[in-house]
Amino acid sequence: MRAQVLLFLSAFFGCFVSGRPTWAQTSARLHTAETEIVLEAGPEAPRLTTLSSPGEAPWHNRASEALISLIYISDEIPSESKPVHWTWNRDASHSGDKEVVFVYDSASPHLRLFWEWRARNDHGPIEHEIRIQNLDSMEIWVPMQDSLAFDWEIDPAAQLAHFFVEKGANSPSAVGTHDVVLNEGYHWTGTSSTYGDLSDDQPREIIPWCLVERSDAGQSGWYAGIEFSGRTRISLAREKDSLKGEMGLNPDPKPFRTRVSPGETFEAPRIFLGAFRGGPDGAGNVLRPWVRAVLGNPLTWKSANYPMVVNNSWGGGMEVNEEIAKRMIRDAAGLGIEMFHVDAGWFRGVGDWYPNPKKFPHGLAVVADDAHQHGLKFGLWVDWTQAGLSTEPGALNARDPKVRDWMVTDLHSDWEPEPFKGQTVDLGVPAVKEWCTRETDRIVTDYHLDMLEHDGYLVADGCDRTDHPHAAPDPLNKCVYKSWGSYRVDSSNSTDVSYHAVRSYYDIYSGLRKKHPGLLFEICADGGRMVDFGTAAHGDYFSITDTYDPLSNRRAFYDTSHALPAAMLESYVEKWPTPRLENFRYMLRSGMMGWFTIMIDTASWSDEQRNAAKAEIELYKDQLRPFIRDANLFHISARPDGVHWDGIEYFDPARHSGVVYAFHGSTTAETSHRFVLRGLDPAASYQIQFHDHSSGDATLRGADLMDAGLLVTLPLPNSSEVIFLKQTR
Repeated sequence: MRAQVLLFLSAFFGCFVSGRPTWAQTSARLHTAETEIVLEAGPEAPRLTTLSSPGEAPWHNRASEALISLIYISDEIPSESKPVHWTWNRDASHSGDKEVVFVYDSASPHLRLFWEWRARNDHGPIEHEIRIQNLDSMEIWVPMQDSLAFDWEIDPAAQLAHFFVEKGANSPSAVGTHDVVLNEGYHWTGTSSTYGDLSDDQPREIIPWCLVERSDAGQSGWYAGIEFSGRTRISLAREKDSLKGEMGLNPDPKPFRTRVSPGETFEAPRIFLGAFRGGPDGAGNVLRPWVRAVLGNPLTWKSANYPMVVNNSWGGGMEVNEEIAKRMIRDAAGLGIEMFHVDAGWFRGVGDWYPNPKKFPHGLAVVADDAHQHGLKFGLWVDWTQAGLSTEPGALNARDPKVRDWMVTDLHSDWEPEPFKGQTVDLGVPAVKEWCTRETDRIVTDYHLDMLEHDGYLVADGCDRTDHPHAAPDPLNKCVYKSWGSYRVDSSNSTDVSYHAVRSYYDIYSGLRKKHPGLLFEICADGGRMVDFGTAAHGDYFSITDTYDPLSNRRAFYDTSHALPAAMLESYVEKWPTPRLENFRYMLRSGMMGWFTIMIDTASWSDEQRNAAKAEIELYKDQLRPFIRDANLFHISARPDGVHWDGIEYFDPARHSGVVYAFHGSTTAETSHRFVLRGLDPAASYQIQFHDHSSGDATLRGADLMDAGLLVTLPLPNSSEVIFLKQTR
């Protein structure tokens, strides 16, 4: 169904109250196949009136958008402020085929606010953005402007559930996927940043997305997400007949303010809002294709070998050199692997992103060319916002007075970088952005890259400089501490620091992509700390966890695949005890549900393992990859715990076929398990084929597969099976 916009004036336009003309109330309706919203332009603020899905009861919003009511004259705390009075500008407001833009003006200070909603695809959610343009002659400081605030009117007796997922950063937690009852008195805030606190006494950071479900009304509801990689938050509170929420930049630590010079525009993070039916998987099977169509890189998705099979040099740690790399390339080519990825260890030093001449006497380009000659792409790890102590030409030297001013804080005289982590520079500083733009382009060009991976703390989490574009820190609310070899700053300006740095990061990657259209970007950031929808629009795939055993890979995939396309979710497969071939396949397949990267020196494999790996890689490329790219995904088990059975189902309704990944954990008590499938035609029959022949092939009715389930028998613990389904009639 094509997204349409209808703009109409209320019937009482021109009526008079107390001798004065009233405002003409303007409403607009915008919809996709699954989501419909009604918008209203009030005289002083706009409002999202209703959100609904076809055939479902709408959600009614009682709150107008909470627009800023003042601005500050400086970033001093406290600072002089000026009130802002917004007035709807009917003439500047407009609608098109797929958008509604309500414009509000402030006379003094002279500001213009754009309240925008867009349906960029026929299916999926609708995007929303608030932009505030400074038309005044003076610099202003804008306080916190939420991207969206709402107050849904609800039945006090309604049964609601709240669903959200954690990032897999460092290592997935024991929970990961949260499906909780949203009762009276429920208060929750989920936060996202690029460096999340992983201590046991702090809530884990979330992928900035969640959904609310009417659990007593057919598993329908709404979901929302934030398209920004800086410090953001989503909050919910249920009180009596009200479900309130805010989403956008994280206001804590307070106070937030950001500089807007004359002629410049502050952009609150773009969000998306959608309605769904069919529970979390129903929402996911609409959202994931939307991410692909709207946020994803079209060139990447058009490639027949996306997602890819990769061999990463970290199987040998920091010891990689030209000889090892070329041997691994030859071995990878023989296995059918499609990319060789050089991880950390290749450079002269942190911040000095030139090949170590002892390890790579002929440079990196010859290694890349060798990969290309063997039919492989070539990728490279770089932590390009980190400064070190190298004094070589071209290095980012933390003792250089210029670089010192770029960093987020001063360093102690005895500071030294870690083996592959240094001190973060503030990417929001124009000179830093310019240096990083040149340096990343040089790296891509000189080293003949097909893929660039960034890692580490790309976006600083605070800065104590007073001459950077962000707000100055509150000297009474600032903490400098050491973490992973870097000095980090936690202060009142942390959100504004991340706001400027993330925008620079996006600009750098957009420029690289324009100059090098075929270049791939891996988003790592310490293994899953930047898994969000902003990086989904600027990168091609994510490292979803920094722990790589089979259980951690399946847990991170289970969580993240609720919100993001499976093809974008990279699992690194590391060496793991595999006394039997079934355990070896179990290890590999735990990383084969999305983007598949092997982080093992494959020369260590036995002939039997090598042959098995070659067969699994061929299976992945020929039969599994099309489902990973295009099919619906269903979580057909509880979240993996490493003990019991778990599984994932893909089913492509266009091809009338699918696949089930079945994993038998460590338990010896349950040698068989039934997986209840979803997304099938109950009246159709399906041919069932067990790839490893653990059971005989069969033909079963869709109704039986979705009721009694698919029986899988695997006597050996830590084993797996791949089962294909094909509709026969």
